[in-house]
Formats: sequence, structure tokens, C-alpha cells
Amino acid sequence: MIFMYWGLFFMEWNLLFFLNCVLFGIGLAMDAFSVSLANGLNEPKMKRSRMCLIAGVFCGFQFVMPLAGWVCVHTIATVFEAFQRFIPWIALILLLFIGGKMLLEGIRYKDGDGEKPAVGFAALMVQGIATSIDALSVGFTIASYPFAAALTESLIIGAVTFAICIGGLLIGRRFGTKLAGKASILGGVILIAIGLEIFLTGIL
Repeated sequence: MIFMYWGLFFMEWNLLFFLNCVLFGIGLAMDAFSVSLANGLNEPKMKRSRMCLIAGVFCGFQFVMPLAGWVCVHTIATVFEAFQRFIPWIALILLLFIGGKMLLEGIRYKDGDGEKPAVGFAALMVQGIATSIDALSVGFTIASYPFAAALTESLIIGAVTFAICIGGLLIGRRFGTKLAGKASILGGVILIAIGLEIFLTGIL
């Protein structure tokens, strides 16, 4: 009887379900991709282990946020709905702070006097939150899913984000070498632009 129940349950998980999960992941990962590109520009000599760490942080946040949204919808939906209006402002403030910091550091080190500081772990956490906080809203989209399906979708979103961020880091690292001292400035501008894009998209 148990096996029959699970068989019927998984029959609903057709190809369209997984395709939607992947498309969700691609859409949600675009901001993280751009930030990864900026990080790659800022660190043209970035090692593979650090690339995996950065992509892993974005992957983790993109996995947790939709699932947290699903939990909020099933527990404190009214409070969560009221919180949504602040999401664009939070993303804007966080990315303006990190982007401005990177921009100033790029201007300071543009002449090559001294080594540019890499993005620290705390700043990386801020980037992860800023680029994934809008994924909380996915909780409303998947509110009708059973927990297992919501968990599966979140896992797929996280995996897609990891792959896309690795691509962004590779591209940024390659062009960061060519752009030399101007790469960090460009990276900062990209982060600020992402913050503005998230903000304007959220309020319009």
C-alpha cells in the first residue's frame, strides 16, 4: 500500500515538472551569475577551490530561500506577505554597499600599487542574501506543492545556480586578467547595477 502511494505520488513528477524547476533555477540564478562575473573580474587569479566556495554559497542561498518561502506560506503567510514589500529595498542596500566597496577598492588599486583585496566571507554572505532574497517569493508559487516536491525544486534550483555561477566566475576570471586594474571597478559597477535592477523590478 505504501509503495502504491509513493508510486502515484511520483507519477505527478513528470518531465514538465523538472523542466519548470530548471527554468526557475535559470531565472533566479541570473543575479547570482552577474555577481559571480563581478567576483571573477575582481580576482583574475582565483583558484578552483575558491570558485567552488563562491558558487556553493550562492547555490546554498538559492536552495534555502524558496524552501523558506514555502515554509512561511504554510506558517506565517500574512507576515511573510507584508515582508515582501521590503525585499527590493534590502537587495538594493546590500548590493550598493558591496558594489560601492568594490568600486572604491578598484579606484584605489587601479594603478597597481598593492594587491587588490579579495571579496571576504562576510561580503560573500551579503552577496548571497542580496541575490537570493527575491527567491523567497517562489514560496508562493510552490505553495500548493507537497514538501517533498518543494524540496526537490529547491535542490534543482540550487544545482542550476551552482553551474551558472561557475560559468560566471570562469568568464569573469578570464576577462579580469585582460582588464587588469579596471576589473574591480567594472565589478563594482555591475553589482550596483544589479541592485538597481532588482529594486526597480520589485517596485514597478
